[in-house]
Amino acid sequence: MRQRIGVYGGTFDPIHNGHLKVAEAILEAFGLDRLLFVPAALPPHKRKQTISSPFHRLAMLALATADEPKIFVSTIELESPSRPYTIETLGRLQTELHPVRLFFVMGADSFKDVTSWREHERILSEYDVIVATRPGYRSDENIAAHLAPQLQARIVDLRGGRNPSDENLSSPLSYLTDYAAVDVSATDIREAAGQGRAIDDLVPPAVAAYIAKYELYRKS
Repeated sequence: MRQRIGVYGGTFDPIHNGHLKVAEAILEAFGLDRLLFVPAALPPHKRKQTISSPFHRLAMLALATADEPKIFVSTIELESPSRPYTIETLGRLQTELHPVRLFFVMGADSFKDVTSWREHERILSEYDVIVATRPGYRSDENIAAHLAPQLQARIVDLRGGRNPSDENLSSPLSYLTDYAAVDVSATDIREAAGQGRAIDDLVPPAVAAYIAKYELYRKS
């Protein structure tokens, strides 16, 4: 039987408690063997934004997941000579980890913009996609309305704490979830840290200490 591996991509600037709670909930609900956090070198849709050094983001991810036996950090995008698109990263992981079944995890905000991603139809039809919503999204809101009809037909709405059925998991689908709706954002954390406010309840202790030590996000 193929291993089930979650692939959680993003900038993780910084990794926070919301990311970790989502990862833990998805590991359990989907029966994943492990989950990979995949920090992006520089996401194509964020090339006009200032993002922390990949070394700092990788260090914070390593600190946050050190005691999580099923959660790992992959440097596949950081080590790439180019700036890979998600479809390219998933293809590489599928080849390098074969035989596996990949579950790509994204936030609801990213899902709303997914039609601007390269080959988004391949991502949403060839791989299992898990969309993690945060507070502020109504459970009856159709957040897949922007997708083509054939992609909307692949949506399984698990909001309300429902787990996927064996029938759901028989083939790749896209799942809407609200397992760990934690109201925290990396933007808010950067703002708080930049103003010298406490972030201990928003990120793991080791990450808070790292941010303080290296004075990340402090405004000059």
